[in-house]
Amino acid sequence: MRKKNLKPDFLFNVSWEVCNKVGGIYTVLSTQAKTLQTTLKDNLFFIGPDLTKDDSNPLFVEDPTLFKSWTKSLADQPDSFIRIRIGRWMIPGNPIVILVDFEPYYAIKDKIYGFIWEHYQVDSLHGYGDYDEASMFSIAAAKVVESFYVFHKLEHKNVAYHAHEWMCGMGALYIQQMLPQVATLFTTHATTVGRSIAGNYKPLYDNLTNYCGDQMARELNVESKHSIEKQTAHAVDCFTTVSDITAKEAEQLLEKPIDVVLKNGFENDFVPKGAKFTSTRNAARKQLIAVAQKVLGKTLADDTLIVGTSGRYELKNKGLDAFVDAMNSLNQLGDALAKDILAYIFVPAWVGEARQDLAYRMQNLDKPEITPLEFPYITHWLHQMDHDPILSMMRERGLINQPDSRVKLIFVPCYLNESDGIFNMSYYDVLIGQDITIYPSYYEPWGYTPLESIAFKVPTVTTNLSGFGAWVETVDNYNRGLSDGVAVLERTDHNYSEIVENISKTISDYAALDTKEINRTRNRASQLSDRALWSKFIEAYYEAYALAFTNRDSRIDTN
Repeated sequence: MRKKNLKPDFLFNVSWEVCNKVGGIYTVLSTQAKTLQTTLKDNLFFIGPDLTKDDSNPLFVEDPTLFKSWTKSLADQPDSFIRIRIGRWMIPGNPIVILVDFEPYYAIKDKIYGFIWEHYQVDSLHGYGDYDEASMFSIAAAKVVESFYVFHKLEHKNVAYHAHEWMCGMGALYIQQMLPQVATLFTTHATTVGRSIAGNYKPLYDNLTNYCGDQMARELNVESKHSIEKQTAHAVDCFTTVSDITAKEAEQLLEKPIDVVLKNGFENDFVPKGAKFTSTRNAARKQLIAVAQKVLGKTLADDTLIVGTSGRYELKNKGLDAFVDAMNSLNQLGDALAKDILAYIFVPAWVGEARQDLAYRMQNLDKPEITPLEFPYITHWLHQMDHDPILSMMRERGLINQPDSRVKLIFVPCYLNESDGIFNMSYYDVLIGQDITIYPSYYEPWGYTPLESIAFKVPTVTTNLSGFGAWVETVDNYNRGLSDGVAVLERTDHNYSEIVENISKTISDYAALDTKEINRTRNRASQLSDRALWSKFIEAYYEAYALAFTNRDSRIDTN
């Protein structure tokens, strides 16, 4: 019988991105925590990798008073592989977090892989790159939960173990084998094979029903990652993903229908309000203009339109190639543009250090610059700059910021933070200063970047191939245009040129709007973001937990 209202007594959320800001999963978990805490309080635990093993991680504050008896019991077992630090995640709600040192498990790696093969037929023979690292962390996290469960005698509690992405699948399988009373959930935020098909410039959507996941995994050399992902999806008590788009992909490539779709919500409690919003936006805009002027050696007009894109460095999947080509298309309009355009690409790459010539100029903001820097289109030096795909595209298109170009394009290849050497501001503190953002994704299971953008009243452009874009199209009283805060462009396997021109036209049209129309668009963007708060989406998670407990009971009864 379905336990519709059953919520966990204890919930363990396991992810490589706990206290480790890498991508969208970090945003999922860090913004979701406070909402989950309203029900679970301090019975909500996040488990992540201990990558620093010291106090240098600003996202984590150790608190050895938490569960002191249990942690002491671990210390009293010198032969144990379990090594942890427990404390608080420095995000809204400050949830309990356990960071796990997984390196000791390398010594028994073959034994672990043998165990997982014996019970679940997971193929680890073809693992390479980050496969071993992820797998050892996954098992280490599961061992921590096993120890906590046994020590605190939780046999009569409803305990849920939620593993995120293939990197944590092995731990979910271990838990299900060793602690069958624990309900297991697995969320694939993007299938390994689907991402690889898209990233290798194969048509994903037209051919989806013709693809065999196992065959494509072999062809694309991702067999082991696909294997753990597929076996976990089939074994756990509740298999989930983040959008209807990825649900179709997962069912085809993993041969397992999704149990529940868990859309990614957002918390806007850190978005400034009122006068604070205005002052923060003004400061961000001032800094964006200042950096550009120091790079370009040229004063920009006050009404320059600031355009941005950001995300993971995936040239095709994230639509970064389309963004660059759209800037090239805009640049060719010349005097037909209503405003000059300053475009930024905020995408972490293989970065070296902040440019010292630019940093020096930023220290002298009052001094006007009359000559551009060498390479006046990048803020930080890159390793192998001659081979960077974004820079190569910019140079090939002639987007090297000539003095008479109406469009100036600047690449910021680092994570933005208070010590990046140039902006010295967080990503959100820079985002708020932009006028419009562009995320023309080809492969995007959800798409936090456009959602974050509209939360800060920055209208955005995305596509119907992103989970967020597809969701926007279902919202009542939305007309699918930028006038409502989000332009959802129709993207297919074959309409790249059309996407580029549509982006170019959207930006050109927006640049021509008057202040009243711009303010209306910005307010509509903010209103739409309120429809995607965690308070609206969290019920699907509770539905997933309840289903997991129901299926756990059936599994135990069957065995």
